[in-house]
Amino acid sequence: MANELTIPLLPCRSIDEIAPFYEMLGFEITSRQDRPYSHLAVRREDFNLHFFGMDGYDPAQSYSTCLVVVEDTSELFEAFAAGMRAVHGKLLVSGIPRMTRPRLRNDRYTGFTVVDPGGNWIRINQAAKEPEARTKLAKAMENAARQADSHGDERQGLKILEGALKRATGDEPEYQAAREYRDELVERVNGAAHRGA
Repeated sequence: MANELTIPLLPCRSIDEIAPFYEMLGFEITSRQDRPYSHLAVRREDFNLHFFGMDGYDPAQSYSTCLVVVEDTSELFEAFAAGMRAVHGKLLVSGIPRMTRPRLRNDRYTGFTVVDPGGNWIRINQAAKEPEARTKLAKAMENAARQADSHGDERQGLKILEGALKRATGDEPEYQAAREYRDELVERVNGAAHRGA
């Protein structure tokens, strides 16, 4: 068989929360149904997602995820970030919803994650294999991102990154990016503590 199409069907508390979030990111609503059950379909070019409403659903307890492979993560990230900034005045980096930033590694951007109002982790990755980290600081950023952005453990990611920054000389090409990522992780950890998470 060829030309198959797979579309994830993800849970949410309410499609009324999901629809405006994805419209903000530049998706169009292609289908919406409220009865006998709620269902929402959104599309941005060939990027399709479907959602169903679930009574009593807690986005903070979600394990739902899907992987989206694209040629260029930075272009999609910038489009999503522009939509977020237009609506919220900033990039949402903590809480639910939020979006992680792509990390620069060896002159290429890595993937990023969108956590939508349903707590679904939409993981955007680059089609080509990502290059190996070349410096100790780059490797630490990779490990911190794996913990914080992939596993949702911001505290462990922050611990890894702060330790690496203490050992860094400041001459590493990714030094400034590492400091910015550390600041983002501090904001995410403090935001989670403020929300009582």
